[in-house]
Amino acid sequence: MSNTTIKPKENNTKNLLNPDVANNELELELEEYTRSAVRNIKFTVIFKPAVISLVALFITFYLDLSEVPILGNITIDLAKSLFPTWKPAIGDIQPFKFWWLPLGFYSFFVFLAYLAYNKLKLEIIRTPASGTIDRIINSYTSVIDSLATALPLIGAAILLISIKLGEEIFLGLSVPFEVKALIVLALGKLFEPVMDQLGVEFQSVVNHVSDIRDKYFSRIQVENSKNILKQLNQNSTGSGAATELSIADVEKIKLLVEQSAKLSEIMNRNFISISALAEKVNQIEGVSSQKISELNGLANALNQASQSLGDEKTLTGLKYLEAIVVKK
Repeated sequence: MSNTTIKPKENNTKNLLNPDVANNELELELEEYTRSAVRNIKFTVIFKPAVISLVALFITFYLDLSEVPILGNITIDLAKSLFPTWKPAIGDIQPFKFWWLPLGFYSFFVFLAYLAYNKLKLEIIRTPASGTIDRIINSYTSVIDSLATALPLIGAAILLISIKLGEEIFLGLSVPFEVKALIVLALGKLFEPVMDQLGVEFQSVVNHVSDIRDKYFSRIQVENSKNILKQLNQNSTGSGAATELSIADVEKIKLLVEQSAKLSEIMNRNFISISALAEKVNQIEGVSSQKISELNGLANALNQASQSLGDEKTLTGLKYLEAIVVKK
C-alpha cells in the first residue's frame, strides 16, 4: 500500500477556516483514494495463504480407499511399495469413489472467498469501517467452517446406520465417505488464513483512510496558523506600525492560534463521530417501514399527551380524580 498524504489545497484563508469547505474537500479526496486503493487489491492475494490448503488438497488424492482418475488405485500401490510381499485380498469389497468430494468442497470454498472479496470491495468504498470488514469476513468464514464441520458429522451418522446394513454398505460406502469428510474438515480449517488475508488487505485501506484524516486536520491547523500570522504581519506593515509586535498583538495571535486549533479539533471529533455512527448504522440489518410508522405514531401520541398536560381543563380533571381517589 502506497503512502498517500492528502494536503489541503492552497486556497485563501477563508476556505481553510470554513468547516464545510474543508469537509467537502476531505470527503472527495478520501473517496477518490479509497476507490483507487480498493481497485488495486486483486483476488490473487489469496494465492499465497492458499498454498498450504492446495498442498493438502493434492495430498488428499493419495488418501483414498478406491481408484482415483489417472493415479489409479493408489492405496493398494502405496501398500505394495511399503510391503513388497503383501498381496491384496481377492474378492474384496470395492469402495465407492469419493475422490471428487474434497475437490468439490474446496472449489466451493474458493467461490465463497470470491463472493467475500466482491462484497468487501463494495462495502469499503461505501463505508470504510473496521466493523464492516469483521462482519463480512466472519459471516463467510462461519459458512466455510459450518460446512466443513457438518460433513464429518453427517458421515458419522451414516457410518452408525450402515453398521446394521451389512459389511458391503459399511466398507463400500460409509467408511470412504467418512474418510473424505474428515479431509474436507481439514481443508476448511486450512482455508481460514485465506479469509484472514482478505480482511488484512482491506483493513489496511481503512487504517490508511483514518491516518489520512488525522494528518489532514493537522495540516489544516498548521496552514491556518501560517495564514493568520501572514495576515497580521501584512496589516501591521500596511498601517505603518512598527515591525515589532506589541504584547496585545502577541495575545491576539495566541488567541487566533488557539481558536484555529480548537476548530481543527472539533472538526476531527465530528468526523470521528460521523464515522462511528455510520459504522453502527451499517451494521443494522435494516429498519422496515412498518417500524418507522410505529415510531412516528408513538412520537405523535407522546406529543399529544404532553400538550394535554399543559391544558387547564386536563389539569383540573386530574385534580378532581386525585381527590376522589384520596377519599376512597
